[in-house]
Amino acid sequence: MSQTEKFSAVESLALIESMINKAQNKYSENGTLYLLWGWVVFLCAVLHYGLLTFTQLGKSSSLVWLLTLLAMAYQLYYIARQQKNAQVKNYTDEIIGYVWIVFGVCMGLVSFIISQIGSWQLLYAFILLFYGMPTFLTGAIMRFTPLKFGGILCWALAVCSVYVQSREIILLLIPAVLGAWIIPGYLLRAKFKKSING
Repeated sequence: MSQTEKFSAVESLALIESMINKAQNKYSENGTLYLLWGWVVFLCAVLHYGLLTFTQLGKSSSLVWLLTLLAMAYQLYYIARQQKNAQVKNYTDEIIGYVWIVFGVCMGLVSFIISQIGSWQLLYAFILLFYGMPTFLTGAIMRFTPLKFGGILCWALAVCSVYVQSREIILLLIPAVLGAWIIPGYLLRAKFKKSING
């Protein structure tokens, strides 16, 4: 094979990789869903802690988490709209989608199982543990370091939660979603806007 043919093969591979990158489904890259869930969980954690601390609502204060149902409804609408508008869906998008489906199923099952056992502390430890899993994997798949750091932060906070015995354990969700979803979400949005304008 001549030097020209070798160079052409390298160029072809680079072109294919470039086309794949450009064809990626943008809803997994523009940060919208990370920001949605980051801010919803942030708000629910603050409200839940505030209601527990400053009111007499007790267990009823956990009803603030019903806001996540609205977030879920919007997410389903948003994904359906994005998929309808997407011209190409590649393997990367599909894998990331499955990672988050596994996360959702695991979170639902663990929440149900632990609610039956009745261990508040264990529930939050597992929530933080599971937050880290899809965040880190998505960061690895997308080659986006802030998401990987966010996943590691969630795992560290899961370990810390073992040493928090009171309602303050709810507050661990705040740095978790800031580091795992909100900050990476804004960085992804900035990267997305730059790729469109650039």
